[in-house]
Amino acid sequence: MKYFFYTLIMAYTIQTVSAQPTRARDLGIPFVGITGELNAITDVKGVEVGYCTIIEGNGANILGQGPIRTGVTAVFPRGKAKKFSPVYANWCSLNGNGEMTGTTWITESGFLETPIMITNTNSVGAVRQAVLKWYVDTDWYSGEEWWYTYPVVAETYDGFLNDIYGFHVKEEHVLKAIKNAASGAVAEGNVGGGTGMTCLGFKGGTGTSSRIVNIEDSTYTVGVLVQANFGAKHNLSIAGVPVGMELMHIKSEEYHGSPQSNRKEGDGSIIVIVATDAPLLPHQLKRIAQRVPLGVGNVGGRGENGSGDIFLAFSTANEDAFSRTETKSAVTLSNDMISPLFDATVQSVEEAIINAMVAAETMEGINGNKCHRLPHEATIEVLKKYNRHEIKPEIDKEKYIGKYEMRPKFYITIFEDEGKLYAQATGRNKWELTPMDRTTFNIFDIGGRIIFTFNENQNITELVILSNGEHPAKKIE
Repeated sequence: MKYFFYTLIMAYTIQTVSAQPTRARDLGIPFVGITGELNAITDVKGVEVGYCTIIEGNGANILGQGPIRTGVTAVFPRGKAKKFSPVYANWCSLNGNGEMTGTTWITESGFLETPIMITNTNSVGAVRQAVLKWYVDTDWYSGEEWWYTYPVVAETYDGFLNDIYGFHVKEEHVLKAIKNAASGAVAEGNVGGGTGMTCLGFKGGTGTSSRIVNIEDSTYTVGVLVQANFGAKHNLSIAGVPVGMELMHIKSEEYHGSPQSNRKEGDGSIIVIVATDAPLLPHQLKRIAQRVPLGVGNVGGRGENGSGDIFLAFSTANEDAFSRTETKSAVTLSNDMISPLFDATVQSVEEAIINAMVAAETMEGINGNKCHRLPHEATIEVLKKYNRHEIKPEIDKEKYIGKYEMRPKFYITIFEDEGKLYAQATGRNKWELTPMDRTTFNIFDIGGRIIFTFNENQNITELVILSNGEHPAKKIE
């Protein structure tokens, strides 16, 4: 009992820390795209995430006693305070050897009406029941007399480390995850439903990431949260580098005994939740969810037969679209303008998975089974070997600021805003510049780069935009 209360305290602590000490970018892993402030699903305004993490016991697996390595994750699209506030949503599956309850009604109605809960495979029923009881206790449906609901509960299998057939997730754990749900930084690795998960041969778990995209005159955010428990080590790819094959000499898993069944390499699952504030309708959100496998594939997921790969996307826009009694109007982004959101989804999924692996710590579970963390230093050395290691340079922003003439009456203006550098062409939207080194900056908004030329006095004389060719511009002021 004493350890149980310690576990709940630790779950709360994990949720409220400012950030994990190490994330993928801290290792110099290069990723594409511009992140939100937190690089998390909570960069989408209103989204809240909460965990309950249960870690107890060591040694041989005694059914019903442990060791326990599991938990619960809660995601509220518009936060707990909104209570019943449906969002447009949709979902898809890459390989369906898994579970996410409530999806049939999401497809049929176009709305997600509940928070999203994520846990282990054998605890879906317990979590669903606890959420239903919480709805009753808190009047989730705000006084409606004849309400019905289908809680959304997803799972991945943690039986390699957890006494999964001991059914340790109880109502109090679900309520703790709900209570802990908050905006702000999101903890990663061995937390919540991701506590006992493994991924691509190493320790996996919970990860998150986000991207900012500009479409016409509007800026939108895409945020992702993953519970990563899939894939074979030899397929692990980071920033296009075959890291798994390069680290085959390093022990990553130690297997001594299963709870009741054997796991084949590559089996597992991944749950991905995609949030956006872009105004999208349900059919467009299905298109977003269908892009998730591209990010999973980039890091080495193959949708193996034993894997449950299930993805849900929702939009927090159109807040007043739901009504049981009135005709409502909704704003939507044109399909011809949606592709940047596809890019953002793929990029966020890829980084969220690697964030989960980088943040995760080595964990020993049932029967002494052990899953080792992704070795940071060895990963860095592999990235260096393939010239894919990136350390963001310190730059003097003042040197770049100015006006550059590309052709008569057409200029590129470089300026600083809230600590970031931007470029803006005459009559165009501004583009954020991301430094690769002192001379070269990525422009993810247009899929190009800017290269600055310095003279012998270390002053900039010109720039060249690399996008469908080379476009030089001389500095005039």
